[in-house]
Amino acid sequence: MKFTKMHGLGNDYVYVNCFEEDVIDPSSMAIAVSDRNFGIGSDGLILICPSKLADVRMRMFNADGSESQMCGNGIRCVAKYVFDNKIAEPGSSFSVPGQPTLPHSLTVETGNGILTLGIMPGEDGLAEQICVNMGQPILEASEIPTTFHCNPCVGEAIEAGGETFEVTCVSMGNPHAVIFSENLDEIDLEKIGPALENHPAFPERINVHFVKAESPEEFSMITWERGSGITLACGTGACACGVAASLNGKCNRAVLAHLPGGDLMLNWCEDDNCVYMTGPATTVYCGELC
Repeated sequence: MKFTKMHGLGNDYVYVNCFEEDVIDPSSMAIAVSDRNFGIGSDGLILICPSKLADVRMRMFNADGSESQMCGNGIRCVAKYVFDNKIAEPGSSFSVPGQPTLPHSLTVETGNGILTLGIMPGEDGLAEQICVNMGQPILEASEIPTTFHCNPCVGEAIEAGGETFEVTCVSMGNPHAVIFSENLDEIDLEKIGPALENHPAFPERINVHFVKAESPEEFSMITWERGSGITLACGTGACACGVAASLNGKCNRAVLAHLPGGDLMLNWCEDDNCVYMTGPATTVYCGELC
């Protein structure tokens, strides 16, 4: 099986072109390729598949084999792969609120619907910066889902790992719990992450993010990703944190997010209520699994 290793801000996945390859059991394959000692090493497996509704379809599997609806960093890499390898003819320009118009666009079918992406090529003609219209955030408790009775879920108290936290919950097609902190270095993510991920308040488990608001224009964050553990970046999580920071009055709707793997530009646009995420995607190497 041929594959390509790619990452968005260090959030790395193994990508398989299912226009050319068959993956019979993607859950088992995700577990095998993700192992950083005995496999390729990644945060999971992403399949780039044909679609009757969009240019391509993306299926994303976590390192534990579970399938997720969406991955913000992953979908940028899918767009880069499709554009660079000319799998689909790119569409017309893509308008980004408050930013320069990008010259090319693609559509990707995901578990969270069809998303449109704008592409800015570099000097080599390959995709360099990619903006994703991540759609509208889901704020109703039952749809995130959580067992809280609040719409939106802002500053809800929850006990986990022997501590009490105030969480703001947002879905970007997958569920996120955001907790604000003044010192991210003091967070024991290895302990608190799994306790919150598997808390009974989250019937489908949850991605966990601790956020420090640096100013109204920027915040820093660290992530425990559902099914994968600590990751260097989470695109849907960054979007959820941007929404949560705005809901809590800590940051503007347009904000720069600092993740351990790099930076993302976010804009929760008032005009259409959609979150726009802009950042890089990188190809590391191509290989063949024997």
